[in-house]
Amino acid sequence: MEKALEQKPSDLLKVVIFGPESTGKTTLARALAEHYNTEWVPEYAREYLQAKWDRGEGVCEAEDLLPIARGQMELENRLTQKANRLLICDTDLLETKVYSEAYYLGYCDPVLEKYALQNQYDLYLLTDIDIPWQADDLRDKPHQREEMFEYFKRALEDTQRSFIILRGSREQRLQKAITQIDKLRNA
Repeated sequence: MEKALEQKPSDLLKVVIFGPESTGKTTLARALAEHYNTEWVPEYAREYLQAKWDRGEGVCEAEDLLPIARGQMELENRLTQKANRLLICDTDLLETKVYSEAYYLGYCDPVLEKYALQNQYDLYLLTDIDIPWQADDLRDKPHQREEMFEYFKRALEDTQRSFIILRGSREQRLQKAITQIDKLRNA
C-alpha cells in the first residue's frame, strides 16, 4: 500500500497549486496546462468525495484520506508519463495532510504523512483567499478562510517548500504563475 503513495521518478518540472478551498486552484491549473501545452493532475479528492456525497454517504471521514491519497498519486504518476516537460498538479499529498490535520484534530495517518513529506515538487503556488467564496456540496469552511490560508502557508514554511503567494484577479494570478514557472524553466 505504501508504494501506491510514492512518486515515480521523472525529469519533469512539477508545480503544485496549493491552498484552501474555493481559491481558484482548478481554474489556474487548467489555464497553466493550456498555456504550456501539457498535462494537469486534477484533484482526486473532489471526484471521490462528490461521488460519496451523491451516494448519500455523507462527508469526508478520516478513513477516506488514504484512498484519496492513493487516487491522487495514481493520477499524478500516470499523467507524468504524458506531460510535456512540465506537470501542473491541482493538489498534492501535503495538501491532503493539511486537511487531515485541520479536520481531525491534528491527526494525519503516518503513511500519508511520510509521503506528503517525501514527494518532491519544484514550486508551490499558494492561492490566496482574495477571491469570492463559491459554495458547493463539498466546501464547508467559508468563515474560516483566513485560518485555513495560514494553515496552508505554515505547512509550506515548516516543510521548507519553495513557494510564492498568488493574489489578485485570475489573469494576475496566471501571469505571476507563468513568470515564476518560466524562471524555473530557464534556470
